[in-house]
Amino acid sequence: MNKVTGSSQFKILPPQNGEKDECVILLHGLARSSRSMKKMARFFQQKGYAAINAGYPSTTLPVEKCADYLAQAIHLASSQNFSRIHFITHSLGGIVLRYTFRSQVPDNIGKVVMLSPPNHGSEIVDTLGSWKLFQWINGPAGQQLTTFHDSIPNTLGAAIASTGIITGDRHAFFDKWFSSLIKGDNDGKVSVESARLENMRDFLVVHESHPFIMNAQSVLEQSLYFIQHGRFYQERQAGKITS
Repeated sequence: MNKVTGSSQFKILPPQNGEKDECVILLHGLARSSRSMKKMARFFQQKGYAAINAGYPSTTLPVEKCADYLAQAIHLASSQNFSRIHFITHSLGGIVLRYTFRSQVPDNIGKVVMLSPPNHGSEIVDTLGSWKLFQWINGPAGQQLTTFHDSIPNTLGAAIASTGIITGDRHAFFDKWFSSLIKGDNDGKVSVESARLENMRDFLVVHESHPFIMNAQSVLEQSLYFIQHGRFYQERQAGKITS
């Protein structure tokens, strides 16, 4: 089990509407902070869930050490006797979750929603990972996200909880060059194919970009639906949604 020392640095945000006796742990992506998941956390609070919006130093530690922070959030949630503990991750957060689950899975595990996870790495890291500027901005965890067969994302195995994945197929204007480095449809950071994971329960492609996918209203609603039903609600239009 990941080592957890001292009291938790995180707090439980109480539900604002009703009481479901369930908790959602949110985990942000690379070079972001818990602020990027604040809208998602508020949304679930309004729907009656407790929330833990977990921050971690994504640009200064490798995945293995980032996982210690998630372990603290899991420890805090587990101490409260929630009936279910769910997880919603963005980008690198999905890899940190998969790594943590190698040794620590709550007995009352609920559903997992991953947003734009580089489950098989990113060609951006293949190309730029050796650049000093890339290393300075993204740190050791960023360098671990290659598409190579022995990279951390590619050695963590299949999903072990009921997992739904949402990823985007368009890039933000400032990610145009990054998008050109990636094979096939992508969100400017991660390809649609890389987001897939063996044993996932459902898969959804939306017309959103990597940095902002967690704030799209449709993504908020689809995430809630998966937490409640174990699948996304399907509106099969133009091949954008795939199960």
